[in-house]
Amino acid sequence: MSEQTTDSQYSATGQELKQFIERVERLEEEKKEVSEQIKEVFAEMKGRGFDVKAIRTILQERKADPNDIAEQEAVIDMYKAALGMG
Repeated sequence: MSEQTTDSQYSATGQELKQFIERVERLEEEKKEVSEQIKEVFAEMKGRGFDVKAIRTILQERKADPNDIAEQEAVIDMYKAALGMG
């Protein structure tokens, strides 16, 4: 392998790496912008009198698998019964 081939390989690899890094940087910036928008929506909901903590719980449940929710609720009910709460 000649020195020139190695240099061009490093150059190509370096350019590819730079593109990946710049892509990640752009995505990180987009993520930051979306995060700020989400904060604004939560602030608006709170300003309108909604319970943000309850809304966050609902959002988590909507993302979860229904079977996982049912299993968790069954365990919680069992624990409550053991504690004389249910």
